[in-house]
Amino acid sequence: MSAFPDAGAPCALPNTPLAAAKPGIDACVHCGFCLQACPTYVNLEDENDSPRGRILLMRSVLEGTLAADDPDVRTHIDRCLGCRACETACPSGVPYGHMLEAMRATLYTRQPPPFVARVVLGVFARRWALALALFGARVLRATRLPRLLARVAPGRLGFAFAMLASTESPVRARRWSPRGTDARGSATLLEGCVMRGLLGHANAATRRVLRENDYALVRTRGQRCCGALHAHAGDLDGARALARANVAAFERTSADWIVVNSAGCGAMMKEYGELLADDPAWSTRARAVSERVRDVSELLAAAGPKPARLASRDAAPLRVTYDAPCHLLHAQRVVQPPLAVLGAVRGVDLVALADSDQCCGSAGIYNLVEPDTSDAVLAPKLARIAETRASLVATGNPGCLMQLGAGLRRCGSRTRVVHPVELLDAAYSAAHTQGTAE
Repeated sequence: MSAFPDAGAPCALPNTPLAAAKPGIDACVHCGFCLQACPTYVNLEDENDSPRGRILLMRSVLEGTLAADDPDVRTHIDRCLGCRACETACPSGVPYGHMLEAMRATLYTRQPPPFVARVVLGVFARRWALALALFGARVLRATRLPRLLARVAPGRLGFAFAMLASTESPVRARRWSPRGTDARGSATLLEGCVMRGLLGHANAATRRVLRENDYALVRTRGQRCCGALHAHAGDLDGARALARANVAAFERTSADWIVVNSAGCGAMMKEYGELLADDPAWSTRARAVSERVRDVSELLAAAGPKPARLASRDAAPLRVTYDAPCHLLHAQRVVQPPLAVLGAVRGVDLVALADSDQCCGSAGIYNLVEPDTSDAVLAPKLARIAETRASLVATGNPGCLMQLGAGLRRCGSRTRVVHPVELLDAAYSAAHTQGTAE
C-alpha cells in the first residue's frame, strides 16, 4: 500500500474523530525527519513505533485495510508517549498530537483502555475521589515510609514509592512577603490536581514569585482537572466536560492572565479552543479563555524576572541542570522563558543537559500502563543527567518531576528534582531575610 495520500480512498470510519483528522494524515509525506526525534522509535527501533509508522496505521484503519480492533494497532498506538517531539521536527506541520488523540478516541469505544487507566481517569474526573486519593498520598508521604520503600521495594511498587517521595521539595525556603507592585496586571493560578495535592509548595512559590515580579494574584473558584489525561487516553467526552467546567470557572475572574505551572496542563488549556471547536455554545468562550493562558515562566520572563542570590557570595555555586518538559517545549513551543527564570537565580551554575528535548517517559499515566517502554525511555535521560554532575534538575511539570525523581532515587543518585520557580522563590527568600537585593 502506498504511504502517500490517496484522495479517492474510501472511509471505513465516517463521523469519527479519526475521520475528522484526515487532513492531518494527508499532510504527512513520510519523509522520516520525525524518526530520531521519537523516543519510542529510538529505543524500540520499530517503524510501527515511529510517528510516520503510526500515521500509516491511522490511514490503514481509516481506509479499512486494517481493522480498528486489530490488537497490533492498539499496541503501537498505546506505546506512543504523545510527547509531540515529532511536531517540532516535522517540516510539513503535521498536527500529530491532535491526530493521536483522534485515533485513541476512535479506538476508545471499540477497545477500552487498560483497567488501571480507566481507574485513574475515573478518579481524576471525580472531585471527591481525587481529593481522597491525594489526601491519602500526603498522609503516606508524611510518614516518610516512601523514602525507605523507594530503595527496598521491588519493581513498579518501589518506583511508585519513589515517585511519591520525589514530591517533597529539596529546596527549603523561609516564608516571606513579596514586595512587588501590581504594575504588570493580574493573574490567576490554575491550581492543578497533582500540583495542588502533592506539590502545594510549588504553587505557593509560584504565587510569591509572581507577586514579587509585580503581578496581582486573584483566586478562581470552581476549578477542575484540566482534562489532559482524558484527552491523551482517548476519552474526549470526559476531557470536554472538564474543559467546560474550567472555561466557566475562569470566565468568572477578571484576571488578565491564567498562569499554569504544569506544562501538560498548560498545553491542554491553550488548546481548549480546538477541543471545543465543534460545540457552538462553548467554542468562542473556550478560545477566549485559551488566549489568556500562559506558563508561569512566560509571565516571569516578561517581567525580567527580578534577580536574586540563592546563597552567600562566598558559597560555591549550586550546580543545576534543566530538563525541558515535552508539553512545554514541543506543544507550547516555550523554550527560553524557563532558562530566563533559572538565569535570574544568582549563585547557581546552570549546566546544559544533553538531549534535554527528549522525553523522560512519564507522559501522564504512561509509566503506569506502559512501564517497560517508560523505563527504556527514562534510562538514557538518567545517564545524561549523571554526566552533568548536577545537584538539582529543574523541570516545570509534575509528571516529569516525579518520573525523574523516582528514576534518580532508584539508581542511587543523590541528585534531586525541583520546579524552577522554587529556586527563584528560595533566592527571593534569602534576599528578603538578608535585606539585600541584586
